[in-house]
Amino acid sequence: MIADVLTDDAWLVIIDPQVVFASSSSEWGSPMFSAALEPMHALAERYTGRTIVTRFVPQLPPRGSWADYYAAWPFAARPGDDEMYALVPEIADIAAGAHHVDEPTFGKWGEQVRGLTGDTPTLVLAGVSTDCCVVATALAAADAGARVHVVASACAGSDVTNHERALDVMRLFAPQITVH
Repeated sequence: MIADVLTDDAWLVIIDPQVVFASSSSEWGSPMFSAALEPMHALAERYTGRTIVTRFVPQLPPRGSWADYYAAWPFAARPGDDEMYALVPEIADIAAGAHHVDEPTFGKWGEQVRGLTGDTPTLVLAGVSTDCCVVATALAAADAGARVHVVASACAGSDVTNHERALDVMRLFAPQITVH
């Protein structure tokens, strides 16, 4: 997959593998999610002990522009312990041995992830959605000095077109961000 370009000190970040993004009945469900599961598992096998699994959880009550966001997506204004924000059962084996980070933001590059990885790590990104939380994480991490590798086959977009668009945007940030 990408073994030839990564060092043993890289960290795998699996972004938001949650029911809300996997379920076809969810307004945020990705039709690509199930296809990304096998590549996520393959990556997790390589990064045992160096895997972070994140969850998007709302900050309630929302502040600033997040109030507008949840007004547009009222179904999502639920507590973080709501079942729709649970990790999907298909990654239970990965989650059991991983570090966990919950954030109320699209991007997961923040104090919690930096506390685990250091300030300028090499990151391998997988998860959902390519065109929201993955791109937001990649851009912020690269801007802070991290080397970012996005594994396209281990990411799921809101649809195929938006997935490809997000990958194209991230390719614009080479060499800080590399899409594999």
